Amino acid sequence: MDGENKTNDSQSELLGKKVFFLYPTTPVVNQVIFELVQNEYEAYTAKDPTRLARLLKKYPDSIIYINTDEKITGVEWDKWIGTVLSTTPKVKIGIFSSNTDEEYREKFIKSNRVTCGFFTNKIDLSKTTESILEILNEQNVKGRRKYLRARTDRESDATINIPHAGDFLNGVIKDVSVVGVSCVFPHDPGLSKNSVLKNVQIKLASMILKVESVVFGSRDELGEKIYVLIFTQRIDPTVRVKIRKYIQKNLQNKMDLETN
Repeated sequence: MDGENKTNDSQSELLGKKVFFLYPTTPVVNQVIFELVQNEYEAYTAKDPTRLARLLKKYPDSIIYINTDEKITGVEWDKWIGTVLSTTPKVKIGIFSSNTDEEYREKFIKSNRVTCGFFTNKIDLSKTTESILEILNEQNVKGRRKYLRARTDRESDATINIPHAGDFLNGVIKDVSVVGVSCVFPHDPGLSKNSVLKNVQIKLASMILKVESVVFGSRDELGEKIYVLIFTQRIDPTVRVKIRKYIQKNLQNKMDLETN
């Protein structure tokens, strides 16, 4: 068990921790989670406490923000939180609630070991978002990872199109972050390291984005040549926003499969 804990700790230090929002309201999704993702935090929504509790055994140092306005059949939140903390004691809890009674707040925090904040469900969550970002920074949630990265499937709709030698190179994106992509082509185009590629189009789901990139290098993997392209500073800030939204959806879909 100690060896397993050390492995989890080292993975979190390297790759960061996951932040789950259980039963988040629409404003929390649209404001808080959106801003967390834009700040490169790995944030997920969850709608099944039982499945989430099982999943936490795989990610035992996660942060959970619970909307306690939602009722769970047959179980009180006190009991659910107690069970989670008894089986995964490194999990940290934060709360969203419409209950503004100070006595209720203090009692809930003390009895349930709430260490990541108690926030009121409301429409304007800008200050709440700032507070949560500060908490996650203090908890070193990112670890040493700087950017969110999504791996795409070979049959996915993540593709790349590059003007090259009077023609176009059409390839498949293997992974993507706001820094760049790795990609493969049906035939090796022989792209030179440090060459600048202009008017590059990347397609992520239904979005077609235009970027400028530099060939960082290439590597051979299972007989396939993979090129790594780094976006230049000319990238439009709105493109970064869209890339992060795609990454968040990609990661959420994979997490949903894990909880089923």
